[in-house]
Amino acid sequence: MRTVKEFASFFDHTLLKANAEKAALEKLCMEAKTYGFASVCVNPCHVAFCKSLLGDEIPVCTVVGFPLGQNITEVKIIETQAALQDGAKEIDYVVNISDVKAGAWDAVEKEMKKITAICHADGAICKVIFENCYLTDEEKTKLCQIAHRADIDFIKTSTGFGTGGATPLDVALMVKEAGEGIRVKAAGGIRTLSDALSYIELGASRIGASASVEILESYKNSLA
Repeated sequence: MRTVKEFASFFDHTLLKANAEKAALEKLCMEAKTYGFASVCVNPCHVAFCKSLLGDEIPVCTVVGFPLGQNITEVKIIETQAALQDGAKEIDYVVNISDVKAGAWDAVEKEMKKITAICHADGAICKVIFENCYLTDEEKTKLCQIAHRADIDFIKTSTGFGTGGATPLDVALMVKEAGEGIRVKAAGGIRTLSDALSYIELGASRIGASASVEILESYKNSLA
């Protein structure tokens, strides 16, 4: 059985709403410190503010090309560089889903390698979001293979803004295809303790959730 602190370390405590206000961001950061979450995940315009609250205690994660993945690579690169300058230590970027559906695998791989290299040069973690609700299993598998060649740190199921979020079948497939060296982040629609535990049991190393506190409190109660 994991301790509460060990369990908390799986979670990217997330607030990506368009109407997120300063008070909500302050609360997010306070909760991250209290529980010891892996990171706070916020939109790029809030990175510097959250970094000022968290210092080096909790990493700030942000999103790039979010949520559609349809920015050109050059824009995603600028977003990534700006976020890193503002203090982000983890970047979750959305793959170009149109390129995936078109089978433009060279473009997908070039983009993934460029963004990953920029992150790693700054000592930051890079996660690529597949947005599995739009993809076939064959496309997901192909993305996993590209992720290996790009030296990506994490592959992530979903933005939470698509037509569906994480599913057990997708997480199981991604864990299998990731193999050694790449971790899996489950995100999108994870709101209960049973959800989180099921994905961790399947092999997810990180959980993206806005309900992290509720899940952690449920976990604490289950240990009582």
